[in-house]
Amino acid sequence: MILECGCPGEYPDWHGLDIDLANHAAHVLPIASFLHMPLSFELYRQRQQSDIEQLEITERWPGFALTRTGWLRGKMIRLLEDTSSPSRHFQRLPADFQLHGFLHEGGIGTMRNSVRKQQETLLDGGRMPKKMYLSYLTCPRCSEERGGDRILLLRRWRPSKRLAER
Repeated sequence: MILECGCPGEYPDWHGLDIDLANHAAHVLPIASFLHMPLSFELYRQRQQSDIEQLEITERWPGFALTRTGWLRGKMIRLLEDTSSPSRHFQRLPADFQLHGFLHEGGIGTMRNSVRKQQETLLDGGRMPKKMYLSYLTCPRCSEERGGDRILLLRRWRPSKRLAER
């Protein structure tokens, strides 16, 4: 269920957990960004939603999107039920798609400490942190009635022999 504002009605409880999404079906939409700030985020979210509806494929958690940005471009990933599709945006996630989840309660400006805690957890566990994905669980319109701003930080990681030996 997706709320009127576009936020996910329900989402996975991945706080503090390691998730393996290897070979998981996903709808991956490239997005424009500038200096790690997504441009026209809401437009891309609506475009991805309409693509999924037109393809008549079902999502695992409707409205739940993993967002990765870069200097000039990024991508939005929506997890799908196990299916196939002829769409160019349908992909299987890579075999080494290990994620560690951390639920940040607050806005994007207060995220530094949560990122630091998540990175320390990974390093202490002998895992090398890699790419960061954000999943916005609330928007400014619905944050008050849903308990405040919430962002799920998902960090890809790989096992490291060097870190494990420390």
